[in-house]
Amino acid sequence: MRIGDAWLVTVLTLLTLSIGGCSSRNTVTQLAGHPDNAAELLKTNQPFRNMYYGNIPYPANCEQDCYQPHPLLACEAPAEQCRYTGPQLIPELKSGFTVHWLGHASFSIETPDGQHVLLDPVTGQFDWPVSWAAHLTGIRQRSTTPEFSAEQLRRTDAVLYSHLHYDHFSIRDIKQIGTDAHYYLPYGMASYLPAGGYNATEMAWYSSAEQGKLTIHALPARHFNSRTLNDENRALWAGWLIEHGNRKLFFAGDTGYSQHFNDIRQKFGEIDICLLPIASYHGPNYRAVHMTPEDALMVASELGCKVMIPWGYGNASWQMGDHSSHSPVLRLLNMQQQLNSQVPLLILNEGDKVAL
Repeated sequence: MRIGDAWLVTVLTLLTLSIGGCSSRNTVTQLAGHPDNAAELLKTNQPFRNMYYGNIPYPANCEQDCYQPHPLLACEAPAEQCRYTGPQLIPELKSGFTVHWLGHASFSIETPDGQHVLLDPVTGQFDWPVSWAAHLTGIRQRSTTPEFSAEQLRRTDAVLYSHLHYDHFSIRDIKQIGTDAHYYLPYGMASYLPAGGYNATEMAWYSSAEQGKLTIHALPARHFNSRTLNDENRALWAGWLIEHGNRKLFFAGDTGYSQHFNDIRQKFGEIDICLLPIASYHGPNYRAVHMTPEDALMVASELGCKVMIPWGYGNASWQMGDHSSHSPVLRLLNMQQQLNSQVPLLILNEGDKVAL
């Protein structure tokens, strides 16, 4: 395993009990990076922090007419249950990556060396028990939710998770994927894996690991992490860069806008494929940790994205912080015009698969 600018801290073996009563080991490798005291923070139960925090000025803002109807978005109700009907202009990148958007933040990626990588795989809208609580409390459940075929699960070589929130990290789905895949997690998240012989690599920001002919980089995000009432920011959160030769695919994870995107550009150069979130920005302090569509357009420009694929909206989205299932897409299309954005934009419907 190659470690980019980081160094190998330690290899942990977590001893757990299987259902049958026999011991079963999860093998976890930890890679250091930023923050350089990540191991100490984890050991002393101190919280992690964003690289840039406080009030950060936004480079663009939609002030009015953000959600005008658009002729390329066919909806059953205003901005609800929609399908993008416009041309999907697929750039000839010849990157070797194939992107399959399953819904919300879940992607299946076929890589140039023939591997299959899952990003934030969560079937349904939430992992248990939030899915159960949402049902009991009457929170609206989408009729269409991400699903994975048995073939997708069987062929999975690697799984990358961005953080622990129940719409991004699913123990139920980890058990379905099984122990043949390798799991890449932000630093401190491996303790949340189920028992049973899983192989995982925990990574601090700007650490790197090799998976076949891929180099996987853990990168900063402006967000937060929690799974229970008393564990906020006790594990790191991250975006991911998958690199094959000189071709790069970036998955930002949940994130707000900040200087960290410029840092990524300075370190890695232009990005071929950028999977960027554009939803959940309404509400108190939501925009600090989620991007508006105009934030995402500016980020795509800053990163030199050769194509931007937005996510977070859709008929399978859980809609927290959004006016409707497709209001972020309406705002994206309107702001693309207002900003005269030259970023190549590829808007997918849930389930779409594109070779890039």
